[in-house]
Amino acid sequence: MSWIPPVAPCSASDRTSFAYESTVKRWPTILTGVIDELATLNGSLLDPTDANKLRESKEIIQSIAGLIYEMRHDRVLPPIESDGLPADLSFYNSHLLSASLTSTNTWFTASWLFAECYMYRRLRALFASKPHWTLFDPFQTQKMAAFRSSARGIMDLAKTMETLVKRGKPEEAELRAEWNGVVSTCLWGNATDLSLLTSLTHEDIQALQSVERGSDFILKNDLAQVWDHLHQLKSARVDIVLDNSGFELYTDLVLADWLITLSPFCREVVFHPKLMPWFVSDVQPHDFSTTLASLLDPSFFPQEANTTELEKADLKNMVERWQRYVEEGKFRLSVPLGLEMGAPGGEMADFWTTPDSFANLPSKAPELLVELQKASLVIFKGDLNYRKLTSDATWPTTTPFVETLGPLAGKIDLLSLRTCKADVCVGLEEGKSQELDEKDPNWRVSGKYAVVSFAKRDQ
Repeated sequence: MSWIPPVAPCSASDRTSFAYESTVKRWPTILTGVIDELATLNGSLLDPTDANKLRESKEIIQSIAGLIYEMRHDRVLPPIESDGLPADLSFYNSHLLSASLTSTNTWFTASWLFAECYMYRRLRALFASKPHWTLFDPFQTQKMAAFRSSARGIMDLAKTMETLVKRGKPEEAELRAEWNGVVSTCLWGNATDLSLLTSLTHEDIQALQSVERGSDFILKNDLAQVWDHLHQLKSARVDIVLDNSGFELYTDLVLADWLITLSPFCREVVFHPKLMPWFVSDVQPHDFSTTLASLLDPSFFPQEANTTELEKADLKNMVERWQRYVEEGKFRLSVPLGLEMGAPGGEMADFWTTPDSFANLPSKAPELLVELQKASLVIFKGDLNYRKLTSDATWPTTTPFVETLGPLAGKIDLLSLRTCKADVCVGLEEGKSQELDEKDPNWRVSGKYAVVSFAKRDQ
């Protein structure tokens, strides 16, 4: 039985909402980018042996064009056909059956969270059903280009980390200040979300990663409570439910490095990826491996990044340490590192790409909950994870964060690090949303503001 929040879900039925803008503008732009990627690749499929691959690509392009037409014209969401992938279709198709009974089964009337997950799952089905494209990530080129543009932020963080490592473990008085610094970096690393920023230039990315934001931009700040919890830990396990690859994953690794190398709190960090291309830039197992390899490739960053030999040495030292941590099991994925899309071995992770809110994690994915409960802190990164934690519902902004968690509340020690890029936002003080509406009408979706939300596990 699914938990249903007492307020309505966000949906594109409200034409003033970001959900509506996403459905009619942002999602078609993302899908058009996939068509462009395939069309570019088709230009190289000239050998007669590539004929079947080219034919399949053209069929995928035609299907994506049909998908764009459907969403722009508010068509009924059809069931997803079996594609041989993990047995997650029941999550989608059973929901569609129920939604048909309440006339909430079109692109505009369905909940925004469901419709967006459904779009990416249908896109994955198009590729998975074609033998020559089963393992293709249609967003990989875009992800790597954005990461390549992040050289300045990457080098600056590597220099900072290596300076701290050379100094040695911090004194007690320095621990809290360092934690606040590294977790804030991890928070704002979420600003570069390719599913929202669909036309980023090199200069845009550098600006996002270099802006220094003060605590005034953190609308709910539970860092003090997080510190009180973290400070009691000794050689514990910390889990990170990942969001975006590229620069954000890099900042996640920096946070994990600090926890293992410089703090007494943690002996192991477990990273939870997605198992299919998801919301453009979400981390898959291959992204984790590619990130480490790219950072050690001297030719990866563009010449105009103007990186110095000293900066390159700092980065090399840090990433080689990360590789050792992977080999030693101090850094590990929740699934096999080399797991391919559609292959068995990552069944617990399938829940991350269902349309369910995390309120239903205890009932829908009890084995995953048991695994998360092995951690002394579970960090949920980014906007989508926040939307799923709060059921992406139209809560009043003053609603306590823990109330929006539903049945997940009290089950794990939970920290959400999220820059605001969707309508839902909770835990704010009375009058704060009205103040922001007047000062900055786009505050909910611009990525300029953030919320740091903590909920403790019941004793």
